[in-house]
Amino acid sequence: MFDQIILLCRPGFEKECAGEIMELANQKLFPAYIQTNEQSGFVSLVSSSNLKTDELITVVDFHTLTFTRQWFATSKSVLTLPETDRLPDILHITKNIGKLFYDVEMDYPDTNEGKSLSKFCKQFRPHLITALKKQQLLSAHARWRLHLFFTDSLHVNIGITPVENSAVEVMGIPRLKMPRNAPSRSTLKLEEAIHWFLSIEQQTRWIKNGMTVVDLGAAPGGWTWQFVHRGCLVIAIDNGPMQKALMQTGMVEHLQTDAFTYVPKKKVDWLVCDMAERPLHVSRLIARWFTDGQCNNAIFNLKLPMKKRLASVHECITLLRRQLSEANIKCTVMAKQLYHDREEITVCILCL
Repeated sequence: MFDQIILLCRPGFEKECAGEIMELANQKLFPAYIQTNEQSGFVSLVSSSNLKTDELITVVDFHTLTFTRQWFATSKSVLTLPETDRLPDILHITKNIGKLFYDVEMDYPDTNEGKSLSKFCKQFRPHLITALKKQQLLSAHARWRLHLFFTDSLHVNIGITPVENSAVEVMGIPRLKMPRNAPSRSTLKLEEAIHWFLSIEQQTRWIKNGMTVVDLGAAPGGWTWQFVHRGCLVIAIDNGPMQKALMQTGMVEHLQTDAFTYVPKKKVDWLVCDMAERPLHVSRLIARWFTDGQCNNAIFNLKLPMKKRLASVHECITLLRRQLSEANIKCTVMAKQLYHDREEITVCILCL
């Protein structure tokens, strides 16, 4: 039944999403091919053998996928629903899967056309939940989540994904509110990054009152605000002006100097950076901060080129891991194109 994996991504990054999953499928000796369209917001990896995709989706670590927001194993066959009672056909296929489900997620492409399905999915989901409960198909202890992927209200792919090996948020999109006093919307990128890369327990342990942070390219202070909000002291490096209200907190030191030559007086807890510079240039800078012993952890963005974006990501991540390894620095390097990212990815380095 499961001969396909659908991977949701940012529209315009289908090629990168496809290239990444194909590399991992090849590593697992899983014969497959890709089906996708530009600006569609999703990619299909189709099995070209008797191997089933519900097995592949358990052995590839979802958190190693940079460009995938959410994924689920499903069938190439699209279910066409009647205009009136849609539930019987959906329940029939769901029961034939032979599994219990922790929850059900309603998905659609993150495109203008796809977003028109949002209201339908919100209205339909409670009815489906009620029907699944009556059929005793939901369990708080189940390890699988049921997915319904709609391309319109009458056509759906029914799939499954492991709860522990997929995105927690529906469609991989966090529901964050713009803080009222934050200087810029870029603050949401860092907030999403903190929630994506750090568990609640890690956030409590690794972002504490009084910790020191350097923010390269800080103005007007969107990223600085996130750490000040968490009680940290920030050295903001930028020739541009910082928000006055942020400076009035007394927790920010603003230095109008070059971010590529600045050196802190002592080691800081966090280095963050969101500068519009070449990705390899930024990667070398971040690596130098670690190898020179100037920071413990880092979160930074890499602005991707128009062409060969996946190759650029591989080059930067390989450089970071190699230089940190050569310096005998034990750390984890993670990368993700977050929902609030655009033509960029966010990278997090956590020292162990």
